Amino acid sequence: MTTVPPDLPGADLVSSGVEALKRGEATVEALLVMVGASRMRAAGLELPHCPPLPHPPEIALYKAIGAEHPSDTHSRYNALIRRLVSFERALERLSRHGRMTTL
Repeated sequence: MTTVPPDLPGADLVSSGVEALKRGEATVEALLVMVGASRMRAAGLELPHCPPLPHPPEIALYKAIGAEHPSDTHSRYNALIRRLVSFERALERLSRHGRMTTL
């Protein structure tokens, strides 16, 4: 599957991150996709190449959020990770039920 199913929770973030990765940008959304890349690929979602980072994607994501929102980095990071996990679980459900090709 090459496109992000738009009806899944968090699809807006993942779609934005995929587009940023295609452009070679390391946005917060792109870093979020990099955090979940292996799980999303295992569920059948084709993702662009992830550029090398100086830190693991989780740390790079945390630092990027901190640069934008230094006063509430931790809560924003946790909220994004929760949305990512919701997306991954829904994607895996689609994959298990063989509905990935219909989206």
